[in-house]
Amino acid sequence: MEVIGILLSLFLLMFFAYRGFSVILFAPVFALLAASLSGLSLMPAYTELFMAKAVTYIKSFFPVFLLGAVFGKMMEDTGLAKGIAHAIIKSLGKDRAILSIVLAGCVLTYGGVSLFVVVFAIYPFASALFKEADIPKRLLPATIALGAFTATMDSLPGTPQIQNLIPTNFFGTNIYAAPILGLLGGFAILGCGILWLEHRRKQAAAKGEGYGNHTLNEPEIKTDTKLPSWQLAVLPLLAVLVVNFLMTNIFTWNPDMLEPFKAMKLPMTAPAVKNVISIWSLIIALVTGIGLAIALGYRNLGSTGMLAKSLNAGAIGSLLAIMNTASEVGYGNVIASLSGFKSISSALMSIKVGGSPLVSEAVTVNVLAGVTGSASGGMSIALDLMAKDWLAWANSIGMSPEILHRVASMASGGMDTLPHNGAVITLLAVCGLTHKDSYGDIFVLTCLKTFMVFVVIFLHSITGLL
Repeated sequence: MEVIGILLSLFLLMFFAYRGFSVILFAPVFALLAASLSGLSLMPAYTELFMAKAVTYIKSFFPVFLLGAVFGKMMEDTGLAKGIAHAIIKSLGKDRAILSIVLAGCVLTYGGVSLFVVVFAIYPFASALFKEADIPKRLLPATIALGAFTATMDSLPGTPQIQNLIPTNFFGTNIYAAPILGLLGGFAILGCGILWLEHRRKQAAAKGEGYGNHTLNEPEIKTDTKLPSWQLAVLPLLAVLVVNFLMTNIFTWNPDMLEPFKAMKLPMTAPAVKNVISIWSLIIALVTGIGLAIALGYRNLGSTGMLAKSLNAGAIGSLLAIMNTASEVGYGNVIASLSGFKSISSALMSIKVGGSPLVSEAVTVNVLAGVTGSASGGMSIALDLMAKDWLAWANSIGMSPEILHRVASMASGGMDTLPHNGAVITLLAVCGLTHKDSYGDIFVLTCLKTFMVFVVIFLHSITGLL
């Protein structure tokens, strides 16, 4: 009955998320449903289990959500992001329309711009290019998703997206973990994805299908709009990457920095400095990027009032993102505390393909990312519940925690893009299309991402590559 209660609550959470209900409200509702079916008192389960872990997550990652959202908003409102997207798309032209849109998404997300900002920045130019090349618009969401939601979100080493940052706090790694496997997996996803979309484009062309007659949210690009040059626009992205690399790999952090705070008997988020170096480095890098974006794009904002409006909008926007994820993490903590979860965790930990924890980790993260419709949320729940067991297992067989990091990160970007995923819903809305129109090709990319995680595991098992 307890296991059934857990599965029922998972199903209801996924169903309500798919129907558009906020997980901030319904994650605690369904967590407490599972708790009540296991005989726990509701209020202690809410305040001591759900809220305790949600608050801990916010404490750990709020600066990254906040600064990432502000950086993305500054890149958007100053026109810098659009300047980069326009330059890439224009330079490659309509004959390489799909490739140019994918590259534009990759450059922006790898530079630290959030996925949602990338969608808004790229869409106007991508839509115009698809229309000029007479490519069916229904392929546009999958094309944007391939550039923004795949390799540069979780595979390529050094990407500053949150999906690549979360594992550092659990495994004591940094965002450059397992670089060779990350590069191989990331480029394989991009290459196979482009081949699929080109195949779909040729199929449509053979049938005589063109861009189509669309009226919903069709963009109007003003010819007199002057965008910043890409040479200037790319500097904040480079600043984030370079400063992040220097602070992570070159700068020497004092390993005893936390000792005075431990002496104060404060509730510490990280057990050691090495667990938070990646977070601290990214905070410094994003602050640098924000300052440079303001300096380069202030003239495009027009006034100090517009600057304040953009900064405020970015800060407020970060709250929804982190509260969504924190609610999912709180939900996971309640579920993990139930006796019925022991059966589920035992089943997941019993997956011992090749004698390593990698398949168990990949399956668990993938399933929870799919259930919650969130890569960061699903991974956070999985790592919070089972990271210590996977790490102990890896240590017992001499496996580097770097491969645990990369597999967790890539697996979070697998089944996360099911129909109820917030980024997918936003992407389709911005493009003025429906799930019926375009989700089929997005699902192919979802399957491709999921499959590539297990390819990376196989490559590691036969070569030992990191």
